Amino acid sequence: MKRLSIIIVTYKSDHDIYDCIQSVWQYCDIPSKELEIIVVDNSPECKKMFSTLRERYQDIILIHNTHNGGYGQGNNVGIRQASAPIVMIMNPDVRICQPVFKTALNAFERDNSLCTYGMKQMLSPTVKSPLSFDCSRRINGYLIPFVASICNKFDIFCPTFMFFAGSCFFISKEKFEEIGLFDEENFMYGEEEDIHFRLKDCFGAHFTYNPSLRYIHQTLERPMSFATEKKMVDSTAYLYAKKGIPAKKTYHNFVRYYRTRLFNTYLKKLFRAPNATTQAAIIKEVIHYCRSVKST
Repeated sequence: MKRLSIIIVTYKSDHDIYDCIQSVWQYCDIPSKELEIIVVDNSPECKKMFSTLRERYQDIILIHNTHNGGYGQGNNVGIRQASAPIVMIMNPDVRICQPVFKTALNAFERDNSLCTYGMKQMLSPTVKSPLSFDCSRRINGYLIPFVASICNKFDIFCPTFMFFAGSCFFISKEKFEEIGLFDEENFMYGEEEDIHFRLKDCFGAHFTYNPSLRYIHQTLERPMSFATEKKMVDSTAYLYAKKGIPAKKTYHNFVRYYRTRLFNTYLKKLFRAPNATTQAAIIKEVIHYCRSVKST
């Protein structure tokens, strides 16, 4: 019987997927027969990658998606295929760096009410990520960067208004299915906050954060871009609108949020931090965009 199904959605991820899966088996601390790995590829073509994966891992489940429906839709395809009661959502650029499965699974088996289980996100084996979890964009935008930074620094997770980073976390398949899985109308970004608060609304604040368990998310080389920030803002506005929150209110709060980030970037410029000038320019562009949408 499978205890854990790991879902990995890929898109032209040949450069990441092999090391990702290798790290899973390297630090697997449960019997191999209790673990299944499901790769759902959203790329137009994946024959070479799938052929290599089949050669290396005979029991792996490989699904070439019928279309690129986005991150959430791809995960839903994998979750519906999963046979274990606990699912781990994992990005292909994540690396497991210590045994984590047994501890997380035991937590779910001890507490049937547990919805999701989060871990500490690292940028490298020795460098912590600034965000293992984040604050809801529903709270005052001026406060979000400060609260998120301080709480992550001291590992203070409050499920009332915080949610785990979406790159790697465990979730109860039954509870996830009950709330309807990922919203497939949302192509990308904002999913983790959406599912967190849908779970919370349905089952209460049954979430566990364990900072002693860690994983590496290789995001150091990702440059900030206006296109990515815009997508995140627009996705959040869409997901909030489902809850009856007017889009104008969401964009207005994002103006506050990015103003605080701009102030932090100016401080970095004083200390000659790399890319601070570029980041400041992008943040100004995002603020202008949010103001323009808010005013329409």
